[in-house]
This record gives sequence, C-alpha cells and structure tokens, in this order.
Amino acid sequence: MYKKLVILYLISLFVCAFFTLFLIKLLKKKAKQPILKYVTEHLDKGKTPTMGGIGFILSTVCVSFFYVKNYLLPIVSLLVFILYGVIGFFDDFIKIKYKKNQGLTPWQKIIFQSSIAVIVSIFCICQGLTYVYLPFSGKLINLDWWFAPFCIFTFIATVNCVNLTDGLDGLAGSVSSVILIFIAIIIILQTTRNSEYYLKRDEYEGLSMIAVCLAGALSGYLLFNTFRASIFMGDTGSLSIGGLISCVFIFSGNALYVAVLGAVFVMTGLSVIIQVAWYKLTKKRVFLMAPVHHHFQEKGYHESKIVFWYFTATVLIGLILLLKFL
Repeated sequence: MYKKLVILYLISLFVCAFFTLFLIKLLKKKAKQPILKYVTEHLDKGKTPTMGGIGFILSTVCVSFFYVKNYLLPIVSLLVFILYGVIGFFDDFIKIKYKKNQGLTPWQKIIFQSSIAVIVSIFCICQGLTYVYLPFSGKLINLDWWFAPFCIFTFIATVNCVNLTDGLDGLAGSVSSVILIFIAIIIILQTTRNSEYYLKRDEYEGLSMIAVCLAGALSGYLLFNTFRASIFMGDTGSLSIGGLISCVFIFSGNALYVAVLGAVFVMTGLSVIIQVAWYKLTKKRVFLMAPVHHHFQEKGYHESKIVFWYFTATVLIGLILLLKFL
C-alpha cells in the first residue's frame, strides 16, 4: 500500500508541475493578484498571477480518479474538493475583474460553504459515519445526531483557517501537504488496527490515496510558489484544500485530529478572532497585524523563515501523533 502511495505522490507532483507551468503562462496577463495595501511587504507582488489552485485541483482529480472511481467516500471527497474550488474561483474572478481585494462578501462565502457542509453532514449520518476518534486515546465515540452541527463547524473552521493561512509564499501549500501525508499514514494504521470499525477497508484506503495525491500535487505546485512565488493559489486553491482536508478527516473518523495536526491553522484562525474581538472591546491590537504570520513579518522575520517554522512544527506534531501507533 505504501509503495502505491509513493507512486501516486510522484505522479501527482509531476502532473501538477506541468499544469502549473502552463497556468503561469496563461494567467500571467489575465489574472494578477490584488494585494492588500496595508501589508507593505507584499506591495511588489501585485503582478503575480493567481488562481494557481486550478493546477493542483485538476491534477489531484485526474490522477486519483483512476484509482478510486469505484469507491464512494473518495468520490464524494473529490466532488466536495471541486465545489469548494468553484466557490474560490468565483471569489478570485470577482477580485480580478473589478481589481479589488474583496470578491464574494463574507456572508456569501459562509452561505455557500455552509450549504456544502450541510449536505456532507446529512450524507455522513445516512452512511453511519458519525464516529470520531478521541485524540491520543484511540477510542471511538458516536456523536449520532450531534454529528451534523459538529461536521458543519469542522468544515467552516477548517476551510477558512486554511484560507487565512494562505498569506505567505508557500505557507498554506507546504503545511497542507504535510498534514495530508500524515493523515494518510494514520488512516492506514487505523484500518489495520481497528478492522472491526472499517468494514469497507478499500474506501478508507481510497481516502489515503486522494490525500496523498493532493499532497503530491501541492509539492509540484510549491516548485513555483515558494519565495518568490511565480503564482498564487488564490481562494480557488485554499478553499478547495480546506474542503478536501475536512472530508478526509471527517470520513475517516479523525475530525478531532484536525485541530491537532492542523495546529498552525488553528493558531492562524484564533489570532484573527482575538485581534478583531480585542480591538472592538479596547480599540487596541494584540498583534502588530493579523493573521499572526503577518505579526511575525512585522517583527522583522523573513517570510521564508516563518514558512519553515510552520512546516517544521507541523512535521513534529505529525511525528508525535504517529508515536501512539508504535
């Protein structure tokens, strides 16, 4: 199984690298990223093309579909992946067309994102996928009908935290690729040790496959996205990543692990919530700028160093999670 995952990773990497190279040439004149003027370190990035997420969406779907086309959970995950990418695409399109940094309104995004999450939650209840692992204990608990609000919250939180993390060259892509690789390994270990829960083992191996396919595609994309980036993923990419990560974690019973393995996403989201809430209460800021990775920039740290810290922290968390299987 692991050999197959390595092959899928490499194929996705090369396919996405090809797609991304083509997209850079195609989008260079037509889809330039609007830049937030108050992030002074990024003012010279206004000519960088965006919507690079199209490349890893296409490559992930194309490569993984040949291996998982007969399995329900992976196919549903890919559909959700595409749907969130479509939301992001319209958001990016509006930004580019009207040359402004805001595309869809926050309420429009929440409504569209929630609608998909509601459908997925109903699907999970109908399929009996209402069990979740308690982190580090290995115990499964059944949330029953409480699973619906939990699932919706997981989707909204994950998708938007990934979106907020996409603020530095290579940040969201590198962290997400690590998370996807570790969750793929964890799922395989879980299906081996808890075979009584995983009655359709192939379905969960399929989830591992699409996770690795996206990880490989993101690695191919990162060849052009690390500092200085030749292309940005845009909301097309960040929302789709959040959607697929949510599906893989939720369908495999690992929804609570999103907050552990995706700790840097949680930190990013919380930094924005804390900043906004504290400013409304006191008219003062906790961070020099939110999300917190911009705070580190304002402190004088180069974005490549910040990306390395986030990447390394995620790798260490993943290794700690794997220790419980030894």
